Amino acid sequence: MAQGPLPESLNPIAMRIGIDAMGGDFAPRITVAGTVSALSLLMPDSTLVLFGDQKQIEALLPAQVVSDPRIEVVDASEVIEMGESPAQAFGRKSNSSIAVGFQHLQQGLIDGFASAGNTGAMLVGAMATVKQIEGLSRPGIASSIKTISGSPVTILDVGLNVDCKPEVLFQYGILGSIYARQLHGIENPRVALLNIGEEPEKGNIATKTAYPLMQESKQMNFVGNIEASHILNGDFADVIVCDGFVGNTIIKQYEGIFELLVNQGVSLPIMEGMNYENVGGTPVLGVNANVIIGHGKSSQKAIVNMILQTEKTIAAGLVTKFKEAFN
Repeated sequence: MAQGPLPESLNPIAMRIGIDAMGGDFAPRITVAGTVSALSLLMPDSTLVLFGDQKQIEALLPAQVVSDPRIEVVDASEVIEMGESPAQAFGRKSNSSIAVGFQHLQQGLIDGFASAGNTGAMLVGAMATVKQIEGLSRPGIASSIKTISGSPVTILDVGLNVDCKPEVLFQYGILGSIYARQLHGIENPRVALLNIGEEPEKGNIATKTAYPLMQESKQMNFVGNIEASHILNGDFADVIVCDGFVGNTIIKQYEGIFELLVNQGVSLPIMEGMNYENVGGTPVLGVNANVIIGHGKSSQKAIVNMILQTEKTIAAGLVTKFKEAFN
């Protein structure tokens, strides 16, 4: 189940979407195939800009697509491999698909940049080029999954900051609230703090200190603590705040449950919300441009949804809203 075309509620502007064609376990073949498949689902004025080995990319593009004005290829001769040190590789490989993509993003030549490649290099690139929004302590990575009721719940952080100070958790509540409102159309998102109990006094030092900060804030609709067992019912919260260690563990657990159920031949509607292919990519919230990170093992379907997610993120005007909130 693909994400589908851009919702009418989002701004149908002309946009240039950058794609790291060399990113992912099956790149560039699967990345290029996903790009071609995404063309028919994008807004008519959206352009896809592929970064990578031009000869390889053009050889994989169907003949009728090579001359399509909605497809552009920017040559980048180097690739940052999955196992490389992110900081060292980004600095050393200035002509890599990720580095060149971020150069274009920084210069405003593209409106967003997505990759299923080296996650660390994407984060290093974001911080080194477009940088984090002034007034924000730490950016975060958000992931949205479908609940039993069919509505999405957004979890952040899901892997960027494994240890978070109370003020960072508080700011994640603001980021998540804006994200849920702009991307999912939830007018007054309910924000909850993930904890081991619902009582305010439960948890570690970070969560116990963050609780009153969030409770007193007028920048979010804080509804209190939430236990992990209630995440998927959708009745309590639209945004769930936690540190990256816990958030990443939750997302990986859902991926594991999905694979287990599939292998057992089980088919349930809720499973579609656990399938990473339907999510496509997770946005980095709190940097001065639209940056989307896909799963390293992305299939063609996942690449399609990563591109659609990038288009939606650009159209939602998230960066502007974040700047207004923190500046």
